[in-house]
Amino acid sequence: MERTVIIVFLSVIYSALHINCQEAILHISNGGTDRQYCIVHNHSWTPLSQTLDAAVQYPLVNMTSTVLCDTSGVSPEVVKGKALVVMRGECEFSQKALVAQSLGATTLLIASNTSLIMPSANESEYAKVQIPLALMRYRDFLEAQQVFGEGMQVKLYAPAYSKIDPSIVVMLLISIVTVALGGFWSGACERDRLSNGVAGGGSGENKADSGELSLYSPLKVFMFVALMCGMLILMYYFYNILVYIIIAIFCLASATALFSCLDAVMDLMRCGTGSFSIRNVNFSVRSLILAAVCISVSVIWAVYRNEDRWIWILQDLLGIAFCLNFMKTISLSNFKICVILLSLLLVYDVFFVFITPFFTKNGVSIMVQVALGPDASGEKTQGNMVEVPAEPQAPSEKLPVVMRVPRFLAWAQNLCGMQFSILGYGDIIVPGLLVAYCSRFDVWINSSKKIYFLSCCIAYLLGMITTFAVMLLSGMGQPALLYLVPFTLITSAVVAGCRGEMRQFWSGTTYEREELTAP
Repeated sequence: MERTVIIVFLSVIYSALHINCQEAILHISNGGTDRQYCIVHNHSWTPLSQTLDAAVQYPLVNMTSTVLCDTSGVSPEVVKGKALVVMRGECEFSQKALVAQSLGATTLLIASNTSLIMPSANESEYAKVQIPLALMRYRDFLEAQQVFGEGMQVKLYAPAYSKIDPSIVVMLLISIVTVALGGFWSGACERDRLSNGVAGGGSGENKADSGELSLYSPLKVFMFVALMCGMLILMYYFYNILVYIIIAIFCLASATALFSCLDAVMDLMRCGTGSFSIRNVNFSVRSLILAAVCISVSVIWAVYRNEDRWIWILQDLLGIAFCLNFMKTISLSNFKICVILLSLLLVYDVFFVFITPFFTKNGVSIMVQVALGPDASGEKTQGNMVEVPAEPQAPSEKLPVVMRVPRFLAWAQNLCGMQFSILGYGDIIVPGLLVAYCSRFDVWINSSKKIYFLSCCIAYLLGMITTFAVMLLSGMGQPALLYLVPFTLITSAVVAGCRGEMRQFWSGTTYEREELTAP
């Protein structure tokens, strides 16, 4: 009985995480060469095989000189038992399919010069059509003609699309490793300051002297969040102008952050600097080489930022460096500031994701619109209608504020247009500031087991897993801070309460400064 219940439960989960997509694959070959092209079909109308091996191969007959709204001028002997490709227009999809079926054709491809949409018809027409029907780009057919000539053999298949993709695991690794490294780096810097005799461990003045910034005033936190709200609204209304300013700032900030990260790695490896002087000005060979490398990476990203096939690797690399440097440079002085900042940003995230769609004209949240760009279709859900451009589109500029990892198993979808899993930098940085504070607090109390740091990292991991689980089950993008903030704040507070250190943990650097300056 228990085994039956488990099997039924797993079957339900499997069904919920596997959906029938409208994108499919057209496989064309001539015996020695083969190519794959994007097609759009209606699963409820034309079920296709899920694998290439299971698909039936048919010779393709070129009839793009006709729209096939009737049988005039078409010989059944020419098309019987073969796949047809005709032009889109002048009559319904179902009419073309019924004509092709009456002529004995086995498959109907409709070449389109306009955007591809899911072919549909009246419910009464579905049962009449017994052959597969799909739309393809006309430019793809012309390309196939140049490659294969007239001897084309075709197969149509629609790989099963699972919501669970390896990209989620990659994104999870990127986020947790970045948060853990950023927190560890912040703690290591704090240990170095204390060992070098920097009293106070975290006062705003001392941090400023060491090149770091500290948020120690609730007023500053409120001003910071208000500034973020204002910036997001400005981006929504003036996106086409401000996007280029943000891209320029990102190039400069990410190159600087990458330099800081690589320089720290070189120090850890005890690499020499190899300094020299020109006109009494000292230069470091290591710094010059690192600066050249970092600037080159940033420039390459800026030039090729719209090349979806590979540029995501550089964007994620620069994004990781940016997040690490941010967590190392900006510090929260105590747990009270952590609670205020994370709580405000939680409200900020939920408001701009869930509430703003009620006020926008297109019903899309301001957060999603800004993150994906005004021309982006956004994350598709099971009920959305797919629309694939028939011609290459000018790339729309997107803000470099997210980690992007392609969905590796979305074969058909990537043929029609690259699909990505995304995670905002804020979903790493905001909880990461709390993780960094916990790491520094471990240094202040000389915790050899790093109990606060490890507990907060585990809480962050659980929060991320919860975020992805809810996203997969609901089929909708989620504001990650909705789960990350409660997980990390509650866990940190519970650890401090259980250890009897809540007063110290709440007061943070203020408490530490008082202890160090006490007679």
